[in-house]
Amino acid sequence: MYLPKRNRIITYDMRTIIVNRDWQDENQTLGVCYVKDEFGNIIFKSECIERGWRNNQSRVSCIPPGTYPVKLEYSPRFRKKLWEIYDVPGRSECKFHAANYARQLNGCIALGNNRKDIDNDGYYDVTSSRDTMKKFHEALQGFNLARLEVVDLHDN
Repeated sequence: MYLPKRNRIITYDMRTIIVNRDWQDENQTLGVCYVKDEFGNIIFKSECIERGWRNNQSRVSCIPPGTYPVKLEYSPRFRKKLWEIYDVPGRSECKFHAANYARQLNGCIALGNNRKDIDNDGYYDVTSSRDTMKKFHEALQGFNLARLEVVDLHDN
């Protein structure tokens, strides 16, 4: 059982989401996202993109490395259910949602099939984000709660 700061009891289901970040600067963060089942088997894998590290500033920075509860909730802004990341220090409304570019994110995490410089700005983006998000939701189907582990593997 886990008691988040919002004083609601959340129990972790047996799915774990792992984000292994392998590159980061002040503009963007890149990594690989995995979903593991209750036996530790990888049942989903994708590329991921976030904003760069800007001292955890709301809406302009990626979230700090750590372990977080994640809950499937309806988002009025997106008009559908999205996985929301809870207990990010000083932050709220951090979600997993579709986006191809880091600039489309406000502290959230987007998933994609491949890394590619789509807009020729010198930065990698992620491709096929909507389709990848659909597969992410399928890997977590039947669950409303999960655990997210964000790990920085990069040296920069």
